[in-house]
Amino acid sequence: GDLDVLLRDLPPGTGDIAISLAQLVPSSELLVVTTPQVAATEVAERAGTIAAQTRQNVVGVVENMAYLSCPHCDERIELFGAGGGVAVAERLTKVLGHDVPLLAQIPMDVRMREGGDAGRPLVLADPDCEASKALRSVAERLGFRSRGLAGRSLNITPARRG
Repeated sequence: GDLDVLLRDLPPGTGDIAISLAQLVPSSELLVVTTPQVAATEVAERAGTIAAQTRQNVVGVVENMAYLSCPHCDERIELFGAGGGVAVAERLTKVLGHDVPLLAQIPMDVRMREGGDAGRPLVLADPDCEASKALRSVAERLGFRSRGLAGRSLNITPARRG
């Protein structure tokens, strides 16, 4: 049937997969995900810049693994540095000529991995933890966007398993 939303989780960077999918679904929206490290922010910025060349719209940036809350004192430990998401959002805003907001900084939480492995997302298992709140804030900010894929043929056929 018709799609309201198609989410694609792509490997980092600007490889053949990202470019081919951008050509297959032009005018799609892109959420750039980075981590705080300088090397990761450079890759994320390139991906956002390429998106403009492939007629995609960058709608925001999410910084993953932004920090770890100390289990003893709740102090933020910035294992991978700080400010990567802010830097990517600011640079993409300048390069692309429109506001590219930082939508969230997702903290590290071992329960997120555990929940993924068990098939029970952290946002359901512990909706009040920091990571769940940050993930929900992304969903809330993007959930009000118009649905651009409704009624649109993507010329994609699911692979048949034998």
